[in-house]
Amino acid sequence: MKPIYVLNGPNLNRLGKREPTIYGTTTLAEVEELCRSTAGDTPIVFHQTNSEEKLVELVHEAIDEGAGIIINPAAFTFTSLALLDALKMFEGPVIEFHISNIHKREPIYHRSYVSMRADAVMAGLGARGYATAMRSMLEMIAAR
Repeated sequence: MKPIYVLNGPNLNRLGKREPTIYGTTTLAEVEELCRSTAGDTPIVFHQTNSEEKLVELVHEAIDEGAGIIINPAAFTFTSLALLDALKMFEGPVIEFHISNIHKREPIYHRSYVSMRADAVMAGLGARGYATAMRSMLEMIAAR
């Protein structure tokens, strides 16, 4: 069984401390546990990086090894053509996930390069939304 990759971009290692009025108080470790418990027996590869290069390399790894990608690219959502190009090579389902509702925020957060490839986009559900994304990913994989 191929794993689901859950990839998190810059500053998400600061969850629980960073702007709790926007991102809540849930830590990234708690998000990982939520993803793993929701996935059940399906293996999960869970990573966070502040490096665009590393995030692209993780997508490359998922191209070879993964069944699906749930990605919270954070700021790279709005800046990274390299990430978009990598995601376009992935043949499985991709869910773009954001803790906050990016469309309620400043206009700079309204144009996502990742959305050009994503099969689904989830935003504004808070950290608990990772469980919703995981359930949706499991359904998308099963439907293939």
